[in-house]
Amino acid sequence: MDLVKLWIIAGFREFETSKRQLETITKKGIEFINEEAVKIDLENKIVRTNYRRLHYDYLIIALGVELAPEQIPGLKENSLVLYDLNDVPKIRDAIRHIKAGKISMAITGLPYKCPPAPYEAALLIRSVLEETGTSNSIQMDFYSPTPITLPAGGPKVSEEILQILKSKNIEFHGNHKTISVEQNKLKFESGEADFDLLITVPPHKAPFVAVDCGLAQPGKFIEVNRDCKTKFENVYAIGDVNQIMVTDKIAVPKAGIFAESEGITVARNIISKIKKEQGVATFDGKGGCFLETGKKTAGYIRVDMYATPSPVTELDAPSSDYFSEKEKFEKERLEKWL
Repeated sequence: MDLVKLWIIAGFREFETSKRQLETITKKGIEFINEEAVKIDLENKIVRTNYRRLHYDYLIIALGVELAPEQIPGLKENSLVLYDLNDVPKIRDAIRHIKAGKISMAITGLPYKCPPAPYEAALLIRSVLEETGTSNSIQMDFYSPTPITLPAGGPKVSEEILQILKSKNIEFHGNHKTISVEQNKLKFESGEADFDLLITVPPHKAPFVAVDCGLAQPGKFIEVNRDCKTKFENVYAIGDVNQIMVTDKIAVPKAGIFAESEGITVARNIISKIKKEQGVATFDGKGGCFLETGKKTAGYIRVDMYATPSPVTELDAPSSDYFSEKEKFEKERLEKWL
């Protein structure tokens, strides 16, 4: 699970001890095929891999997103990518070796998966610096193209996150859209900033196979409604690869808890169609995610995307209990899914 990446950075989890074998889903009566889907033929209802053709009656697209650091010149060469599993241990080591200077974090594209994660990473990094005794000699800056920390959470939750960052001496710089990265220098549409260590959230994009078949338009994700059905017969899209608009300006955030709910919605609708039952299940937009704040504490963000007259979000104050709940969340989901 992606949440493990933060724990690797914090130093209390290793990747090798956090892996699970997907083959275990066979015990649920599911055939597991560990091959990349290279082409989707929607007209003939075929998914192609490098080794076979798979015919389908119903198709669920759950391809996630691809990281696209190449969209920002110099980003890959001059930063460590927070969501790149290969860079995560490098981040862990780098923050323990730096003794003084400036650590910068930058969100360089929208939307991105797990909206609170970059802020969790910043807070966990500050916590590590405190443990190593270097915190007072290291400045931390956080750059975002948005005016507030968490637009999906609304102004109140964003302000609460801002105050948590300030309490840890992490300076938030909104309205900073990154256009390129050079050695030890971030360049924005207006201005630039120096750094000694840069950690980035790169732009995201839909996987090529989803664009190639026409499910997603170039530069966009797969557009679906609350039933998660695409414009193609019996083809659904769930999770980060899709885009569900709540209003003309607000989309459902790309978060695992919503992907799970969307998956349940699609399962119910496929079962209903097979049984020729009436009615359509819809994604309810309710969920929540943890906001780790360091020293094994976490807050909890509650979300109701379809509350009226507008989405509602609330942030419960950080505590050790919520950190324990996050650990329990990982265990329960792995047991449930695998």
